[in-house]
Amino acid sequence: MSQGVQFNRLLMDMRSMQADAMARFKPAQPEAPANGMPSFADLLGQAVNKVSQTQSSANQLATAFEMGQGGVDLTDVMIASQKASVSFQAMTQVRNKLVQAYQDIMQMSI
Repeated sequence: MSQGVQFNRLLMDMRSMQADAMARFKPAQPEAPANGMPSFADLLGQAVNKVSQTQSSANQLATAFEMGQGGVDLTDVMIASQKASVSFQAMTQVRNKLVQAYQDIMQMSI
């Protein structure tokens, strides 16, 4: 029964963290070109910056936990670390797909 209670607590913590994150991090409005659509470079830059911010906040949480600061729970540290890892892996896959697309285009005959 205690595992069920721990799981429910973890689920509630994750939901509250999600609500906090949604309230804190509203997507930035990119500068739009004349046609009203953001450029690809702007979108890519924002994605890279978001991954960097996620990694930075995970590192700050880990450092705070290691230093023994109050209010920093191990579950929060692990969740932030996993979020940073997943976002970095996703960005790496996007980069790989972009490189592959570029190589495919360069190999096309004219």
